[in-house]
Amino acid sequence: MDKPFVYGMSVEGVNFTDRKKETARLKKDFENGMNVILMSPRRMGKTSLVKKVRSEINDPKIKVVLMDIYDCRSEYDFYNRFASSIMKETASKAEQVLENIKKFLVRVSPKISFNAEPLSDFSLSLGITPKEYSPQEILELPEAVAKEKNVHIIVCIDEFQQIGEFPDSITIQKRMRGVWQHQQNVSYCLFGSKKHLMTKLFQSRRMPFFQFGEVNELKPIPTDDWVAFIQQRFSDKGQSISTELARKICETVDNYSSYVQQLAWNVMAETDKVATEESLRNGIEELLAQNSSFFTEQTRGLSTYQLNFIRAICAGYHSGFTSKEVASLFPMGTKSNIPRIKASLLDREIIDENDSGVVLADCVFQRWFMREFM
Repeated sequence: MDKPFVYGMSVEGVNFTDRKKETARLKKDFENGMNVILMSPRRMGKTSLVKKVRSEINDPKIKVVLMDIYDCRSEYDFYNRFASSIMKETASKAEQVLENIKKFLVRVSPKISFNAEPLSDFSLSLGITPKEYSPQEILELPEAVAKEKNVHIIVCIDEFQQIGEFPDSITIQKRMRGVWQHQQNVSYCLFGSKKHLMTKLFQSRRMPFFQFGEVNELKPIPTDDWVAFIQQRFSDKGQSISTELARKICETVDNYSSYVQQLAWNVMAETDKVATEESLRNGIEELLAQNSSFFTEQTRGLSTYQLNFIRAICAGYHSGFTSKEVASLFPMGTKSNIPRIKASLLDREIIDENDSGVVLADCVFQRWFMREFM
């Protein structure tokens, strides 16, 4: 089914919008064995970009391995995901996966499970423990495979910030960096959705992964590119939307990729033939309703001081939170309390920091919060 707009998941094919410059650069990085760190807020399309570049790699001597470690909670959770992904994605079918395992992981007893659909993917469980393999042996696995198969492997790890949440994380990071930095036939693309944690991992001189690779921050897609995409998708469905309304869709959600697609779909769903201002208003109301339960959960349990910190940001204050002016309008306790409030909201991913100072991480959350709490 050809969906006019896709959100809440990575997009591919005709649903992938623009990113021509970023695609060309990342493809060149992949083809030349460069380590890359991708950073951006949520809903900006990092995963979609990596998948797009992977689809454009035509050299049979380059193998792109993509894994998501969002649900990994410990070092050996990661090693199992890491090893199974390399075994699967450097083979074209289940039989070759088993051959890979027999050659490179002889001390494990793998379990392969197939879904009911004949052509569906299969799941692989290796059950690696410290008894079978040391961390260094698993971390060296892609280099061993690359040498044996005479290929270059690009290991792409989504939600890499999870590494920072593991017990004894610094030791684990040192192990990874210590092995990966010496590999000649493997390169890495590391990316994640928690920008402040990714920044800490890769841009702090005290951290093991400092200067591991080039850091690229994904920016919002320009409005003009979005407008052309939105108008074309409306046209494909026998509808139309003016340039002005398409621009308003983008501006409403600060060009955040997933939200642009979600709001554009809401407007389309409210449109018969020609989109109107009413279609947009209804689409925005639907967008807020669709995200309301998530935003409610985000704010559940926040203290009055934390809520006031958010209110101050909504009122246009992005720095100077200890000033008398801010304190009189939005009480937050003592001055020493403010860094703790800020740290807590950063950890919850409610706020972020950029060149403007402290901002709310989610533009739709800000619109919802102002309606509910201001």
